[in-house]
Amino acid sequence: MPALRKRGRNSRKFYRSRKLEVYPADRIYEEAAFIAYYLHWSHDDIMDLPHQERLRWCREISEINRRLENAQENPFLV
Repeated sequence: MPALRKRGRNSRKFYRSRKLEVYPADRIYEEAAFIAYYLHWSHDDIMDLPHQERLRWCREISEINRRLENAQENPFLV
């Protein structure tokens, strides 16, 4: 078992140099609601997704919506 590092002057520098970025909870709920609204997935299924995959689903759904907005009102009319 490795020995614990003694806290000295240099340990402060070590801990200050690390940045911990926290993803806002409001943003997670926004993404989950967006996916649930369009894909009707359960809360657990959405929250089990890795962060990057959840963002990818949001981008894909957004792209589909953009394409549909630019499509003709009735695609069967020629």
